[in-house]
Amino acid sequence: MTYQRSASSTVALSALAERVFELLDNPTFLGAHMEEPSVMVLGASMKYNLDEAEGRAVGSVIRMTGSILGLGLSVEEVVTERHPPLLKTWETRRTVRLLVIGPYRMAVRISPAGSGCSLNVRIDYNLPTRFPYRLLGRLLGGFYANWCVTKITAGAIAHFRSVQPTR
Repeated sequence: MTYQRSASSTVALSALAERVFELLDNPTFLGAHMEEPSVMVLGASMKYNLDEAEGRAVGSVIRMTGSILGLGLSVEEVVTERHPPLLKTWETRRTVRLLVIGPYRMAVRISPAGSGCSLNVRIDYNLPTRFPYRLLGRLLGGFYANWCVTKITAGAIAHFRSVQPTR
């Protein structure tokens, strides 16, 4: 699929690529910002349903459901690439029922750098196709996409800042 829009966030971490990949290979960590109601999702929250591989294998399926203002939200993702500790990619399949973005592909890229690494989280997405969601997407899709990738990289920074080195 071809995507028309994108957002990304890149940060430097003082953690080994293997440890960062292990953390970000967990869909519930990646989507923690979606499980808690917030202003950015108008108080909605999404619940995860993982397959046997728990989103940690190529072909693994991740389902999310929720609601906002009485409207049902749902999305199904499939892991399309997984090359520990450097890359993981997943994308939506079937009908995407979200308010401000439509089908999307996300990627986590980790590049070792000295005693740490660089982390890049990217989302490529299209707007929803139906009115009024397409209009909402034009107004808010970019804000939401940037918020999403920034929440993931900020979560990684906070996690590795709080982890104490073992001796």
